[in-house]
Amino acid sequence: MRRILIIQGHPDATEPHFCHALADAYAAGAQEVGHSVERLDLAKIDIDFLGSQREQEHGALGPDIARAQESILRAEHVVLVFPLWLGGAPALVKAFLEQVLRPGFAYASDGGPFKGKLLKGRSLRIVITMGMPAWYYRLVYGAHSLKAMKVGIFGFVGFRPIAASLIGNVEGNNPAPRKDWLARMRALGAAAV
Repeated sequence: MRRILIIQGHPDATEPHFCHALADAYAAGAQEVGHSVERLDLAKIDIDFLGSQREQEHGALGPDIARAQESILRAEHVVLVFPLWLGGAPALVKAFLEQVLRPGFAYASDGGPFKGKLLKGRSLRIVITMGMPAWYYRLVYGAHSLKAMKVGIFGFVGFRPIAASLIGNVEGNNPAPRKDWLARMRALGAAAV
């Protein structure tokens, strides 16, 4: 059985969104087979925006960010769920990643960019919802924001393997694709992949 951390990155905590339902389905599937699941809802924690490289390298951690780092250290598998906004992750998700994946925690601050991946041994699934068809995001946009996350953020700090679920057309009125995706998320949770 694996220890799983689900990071819910939808910035709106005032009402449920499809991202929340996807995270719930993944958690339910994982718990049904005995995996340990911890949840982190970014919209409900205190995340400051960093203003400088110096602050990122040497600034004090807020208590919510310190707890998030502890959760990441406990996890063997992390699931990050968020909506695609303006071609990338919402600002809240990026601010969280900049805060939590600091030198000394996520990567060594010395030895150059190819050494010191301090979060090795953890796998990751990135789940992105979007209004456009997922094939269009891949073909026309080249899934550029996903690639940046896989290589420049999570790969850089040692996550491997990194899988992705791109869920398009979430704004449509047809409930069948949503039900299919919820079933897929439940199955992925059970497999902890």
